[in-house]
Amino acid sequence: MTSDALKVGIVMDPIESIVPKKDSSFAMLLEAQRRSAEIHYFEQRHLCMLAGKAMGRSRRLEVQDDPDAWYALGEQAEVELGDLDVILMRKDPPFDMEYVYTTYILDRARLAGALIVNEPQALRDMNEKVYTAWFPECTPITLVTRSMEDMRSFLNDHGRVVVKPLDGMGGRSIFVVQKGDNNANVIFETLTDHGGRFAMAQVFIPEIAMGDKRILLIDGEAVPHALARIPSGDDNRGNIVAGATAIGQALSDIDRAICDRVGPVLRDAGVLFAGIDVIGDYLTEVNVTSPTGIRELDRQFDLNISGLMFDAIERKLA
Repeated sequence: MTSDALKVGIVMDPIESIVPKKDSSFAMLLEAQRRSAEIHYFEQRHLCMLAGKAMGRSRRLEVQDDPDAWYALGEQAEVELGDLDVILMRKDPPFDMEYVYTTYILDRARLAGALIVNEPQALRDMNEKVYTAWFPECTPITLVTRSMEDMRSFLNDHGRVVVKPLDGMGGRSIFVVQKGDNNANVIFETLTDHGGRFAMAQVFIPEIAMGDKRILLIDGEAVPHALARIPSGDDNRGNIVAGATAIGQALSDIDRAICDRVGPVLRDAGVLFAGIDVIGDYLTEVNVTSPTGIRELDRQFDLNISGLMFDAIERKLA
């Protein structure tokens, strides 16, 4: 390890629990190690603030692309987070108050000199479901409400809708509801907690049968291939964890137009790595917390998406 090696911190879920062949955070770690980076591993519980300083109990991490033995951790040591060159915030949702508190600590690290991927303010502001409202010309007609009556009216107006919570991931609690469905009321009651929390309804997009496309953006620029997650025959959800099949494909002209609209906004907000979801011709989600899809696209198209990301990081640090 040279004295000028990049000092990379990562905040993630327990590394022993990941599936290396599918994990985008792991792909990033492999690239960091290829660049001889000094890698510091943290879980949320290892971070704190003391007298206004962002601190962490770091364990030095080494990784290898071996499904049986993919990591080795060193002894724990306390570090000032601002002394690291870059910190990758890769903790999966739920996006709860503990997540928000973590972004406050990362904000202090940013002020002390570390580059945070992604910008803590953007992590707080850009809910993956709600932030599509900033691009209404790209999205299906969407309702965000706590009102069960609003949801019933929306269903009556549009005939077939998708309803989902604002804080879910991996296809959890996503329902397709048709006009006349006797389960509609109980679904609306469950998602809104009887009017006690916000939920989302979108007009159903039939092109979901052709896949929910995950498109990755690095510093506002789209990776030229998308990962189309095609639902299984007995499910409406385009999520790999829900049984969807992942097939890579080149971006369409519409995909590129959506990226051209969304990418610069994310870049200007300090989002260096994002994943947007597109069904048919419509933007449905903007994910800036812990986007996935790197390893699948790398394998299918002989890419190195993490390499592109670290190139962007090094440009920002130059």
